[in-house]
Amino acid sequence: MNGARADALAARQRLREGGWIARDAESFRHLPPPAAAVWLGDSPDAPADCDAAPLEGAGWTLQPIGALPAGRVDARWLDAADAAQRAELFAGLPLADGEGDDAAPFAWAHRALCRGGLRLRLDAAEGAGADAMPTVWLQLRLRSRCAVDAPLLVVDLQPGVRCVLAEVHERDASTCHCPQVQNLQVHLRLGRGCVLQHLRIATPGGGDRLAHHVHVELAAGARYHQALLATGSSYHLQRSVFELRGDRAAAHGAAVLFAPGSALEQQVRVRHGAAHTRSGIETLVLAEDAARAVVNAHTHIGPGADEADARQRLNGIATGGQPKIVLRPHLQIHHDQVQAAHGATWGALDEEALFYAGQRGLAPPAARALLVEGMARAVLSRGLEDVELMDSLGIDARLARQVRSHLDDTKGAGHG
Repeated sequence: MNGARADALAARQRLREGGWIARDAESFRHLPPPAAAVWLGDSPDAPADCDAAPLEGAGWTLQPIGALPAGRVDARWLDAADAAQRAELFAGLPLADGEGDDAAPFAWAHRALCRGGLRLRLDAAEGAGADAMPTVWLQLRLRSRCAVDAPLLVVDLQPGVRCVLAEVHERDASTCHCPQVQNLQVHLRLGRGCVLQHLRIATPGGGDRLAHHVHVELAAGARYHQALLATGSSYHLQRSVFELRGDRAAAHGAAVLFAPGSALEQQVRVRHGAAHTRSGIETLVLAEDAARAVVNAHTHIGPGADEADARQRLNGIATGGQPKIVLRPHLQIHHDQVQAAHGATWGALDEEALFYAGQRGLAPPAARALLVEGMARAVLSRGLEDVELMDSLGIDARLARQVRSHLDDTKGAGHG
């Protein structure tokens, strides 16, 4: 038995010993995930591999956006079935210990099933000062290798690197209608003074079951900005962990979640472990019909995080029907010299704003779309902290299409 196979079997054994996520687990109590067998491909109802050439173009596709500036982008596609490549793929990544981490079983299921992944290393241009450092623009697309997949992405940004990364996960209905199960692990490690503006798009098919886990480590002075646009499915989890380990590190996550009669959960955990660190979490949930949408935001400020600043803002809007929206902001503070605030609101679209839009000649559907799109755009632009990026990355056009699709679903369901 080779080392890769032994490692995968050891992960399965660890999962059997530790058990799957309990139904009363604090992070998953409102939307429990499917059983471990689903993520391992062992379930009796596991989806069959698609007949449409599943390996053609499968895995990660990396493309620069525009001209690649001076500096270096090292990319390695690694096969987890090869012992040496598997060791390189997982090198330096933390092992889930399950202690205080409700999602640890997902990590073990991923390690047991992972067939391959991509490691990126971005180096700064030689001789460029911090203020003159060029920005690297990259786009990543992922096509699953099979019906049950566990892909891996590791990105290392060396000190001083500036990067704009668009990570896209979209189902191509024209080539495959088969349901998929995907347990994705993403590890982003930002060196001193790095800046990463990260757009994530996750729009699965209605029958898909997805769990995306993004783990971000920030050194001193590093800044991370995440904008997430996601839609619901049979089960869809988006979980991000921000580790602010260096002085003056900052992380901001903003999300717009569309749940048209489906299941969607976002979990964001922030750990302030150094002085003068800043974090912000902002989420807008748009749900309708019998959708189940959950947002869990948890910020921990450690004893040494002097003058830390933490903000949470969660908003849920029912666009039709009677969806279940659960918003859970949470702060855990172990230091006196900090600034922190959190809040959550739930309701319907502003009737007064819709009335004034109608007074200006807009038909009700157009008024609703304009109002929803404006709210969503504001959230995502605050997440990226750069309004110009919205157009450069095509977010505005994508968002407009998603809003129209969501409101059309609402209309089709006979609501409002």
